[in-house]
Amino acid sequence: MINKLEILKKRLIYRASYRGTKEMDILLSNFVNKYIDKFDDIYLRELENFLNFEDELILNYYQYDIIDKEIDKNKVSKIFKTFKF
Repeated sequence: MINKLEILKKRLIYRASYRGTKEMDILLSNFVNKYIDKFDDIYLRELENFLNFEDELILNYYQYDIIDKEIDKNKVSKIFKTFKF
C-alpha cells in the first residue's frame, strides 16, 4: 500500500509537470524532481501551496525579482529562487 506522503509526492510531480506552458512545465518539473525526496512533510505542504500560485506570479518572482507578499512568505519560494538547472 502506498502511504499518503508518496501519494502527495506523485500529485506534486504531476502538478509541476502540467502547468499550461512548456517553459513552466520544464522549470517546475526540474525543480520538483530535484527536491521532492529531500523535503519533509512540512516542506511538501509548502511546495503544494507554492504550486498553487499562478504561473505568471512564479515566473515574475523567479526571472524578474517581482515579489508578491504571498509568494515571499512561502519557504519553498526561497529555495526555488536560487534554483538553477
